[in-house]
Amino acid sequence: MAEIKDLKITTDSRPVILFEKFGFTPRGFVDIAVSDVSFSSSVPLPDPSLLGFFLLSDENLIQAIYQSQQEVPNPNPNPNSNPNIDPSCVLSSSYVRPLFTFRDLSQPPPNSYNHSFRITQPDEYSLYFANCAIESKVTMSVHTEMYNARPDGSRDYLSVGWILVPSIYFLFAIVYAVFLGVWIYFSLWKNRLSAHRIHQIMAGLLFAKVLNLICAAEDQHYIRVTGTPHGWDVLFYLFQFLKGVLLFTVIVLIGTGWSFLKPFLQEREKKVLMIVIPLQVVANIASIVIGETGPFIQDWVTWNQVFLLIDIICCCAIVFPIVWSIRTLRETSKTDGKAARNLAKLTLFRQFYIVLIGYLYFTRIVVYALKTIASYKYRHVTS
Repeated sequence: MAEIKDLKITTDSRPVILFEKFGFTPRGFVDIAVSDVSFSSSVPLPDPSLLGFFLLSDENLIQAIYQSQQEVPNPNPNPNSNPNIDPSCVLSSSYVRPLFTFRDLSQPPPNSYNHSFRITQPDEYSLYFANCAIESKVTMSVHTEMYNARPDGSRDYLSVGWILVPSIYFLFAIVYAVFLGVWIYFSLWKNRLSAHRIHQIMAGLLFAKVLNLICAAEDQHYIRVTGTPHGWDVLFYLFQFLKGVLLFTVIVLIGTGWSFLKPFLQEREKKVLMIVIPLQVVANIASIVIGETGPFIQDWVTWNQVFLLIDIICCCAIVFPIVWSIRTLRETSKTDGKAARNLAKLTLFRQFYIVLIGYLYFTRIVVYALKTIASYKYRHVTS
């Protein structure tokens, strides 16, 4: 979420490295400090102007990629780019905004660069580093700050679309706290004689959700004000882990009918829990790596794929116990003489199955689609 970043790139040969994405107002700024820069090549040392930083909006991304793949010179070169740069290099594209190249570095030592760039055209931009030098590897330390200046001169480190997110998280924390109070009163106190253990676990799930939202709100608030979460990210990931494990555990337990339909779990149902819970641990580790590092690390795409794969496996695994329960009820309704009672339970499980499928479809597909099509100014809708 555009925290102040201190990054270390070591012997990296990638042609393009994505650092951050940020939504700017007309008073936006990008501060970049690069130090300890060195680059090596198996061929004669390349022209320093072939390596540099630039900004690119999502709207111009496809055009910039297409233009850089053309072998013919760009008919409308960027007036801010170096005319000696290879036309196939993205730094020469008319769709990007070059910030600086290694030609602008101070003479060694210390081989560094420090500058603040003003953004006057509001949009969502991505900060990239381009290496157009063939067979060259770069080592450098990079400090980045992306923010919008408020009218009073203070800095807002949250992207335009995320400004309302701390308030939204805090509002939903209050809503879930009310749900928790109502649940405790009606399910665990007023009807305590008929309460089951699954109701207690549900209360624990709601409590973890409240703490997760509070920490998320504080995390985003401190990032917005200072550029760093001040440790709230640790608590956020902790309660996010507890919420994720409890959520999938509750769904599996309800799907098996544990506690209110039968007091035990069968062996195959225990195996589902033993699969889902460790996968949730791995999924949360992947989530932390994705959230706390950024797209600049070489394995960032891999961690995203790991998180997506595990999420799909967990979503598929928790459906099986519900299908097993529905099948068992359908079979027993024909033999035990309690057709009406079993039919009511069967209807209840079918409704739960439909609600669960709707939840998974909405949170995995609809939300992703909204993130894709929503303007950067309204990204808080998908938070």
